[in-house]
Amino acid sequence: MAETVKPAVLDDAALREKLTPQQYHVLREHGTERPGSSALNFEKRDGLFHCAACDAALFSSDTKYESGSGWPSFFAPIEGATRNVPDDSHGMRRMEVRCATCDSHLGHVFPDGPRPTGERYCMNGLSLAFTPAAG
Repeated sequence: MAETVKPAVLDDAALREKLTPQQYHVLREHGTERPGSSALNFEKRDGLFHCAACDAALFSSDTKYESGSGWPSFFAPIEGATRNVPDDSHGMRRMEVRCATCDSHLGHVFPDGPRPTGERYCMNGLSLAFTPAAG
């Protein structure tokens, strides 16, 4: 039988020191940033997008695309890096995307993305950190 991996429990005080108040609100209180407000919308370099709370690698730049939504969008996460949780808030049914390592809120996934997956991982830029590829 496969063992279920539980997300890491992060120290709240340490997170409040590490993150800006806006990042903390998005990652730990399931907030949402304003559309078009993230510099990561325009990030075009090769590299990895990490969880801003725990630094786990989440998305490769190879899967990033311009969705026109106002948030950084990807058609697939790194395998095993995220987990989806049903979200019935705001009078609609959506799938929330969380970091599989620390359970922080990242954004939502929608079934209107490009090939090959047909999915749009619509992420809050505040929940991500970008590391450019060495080169």
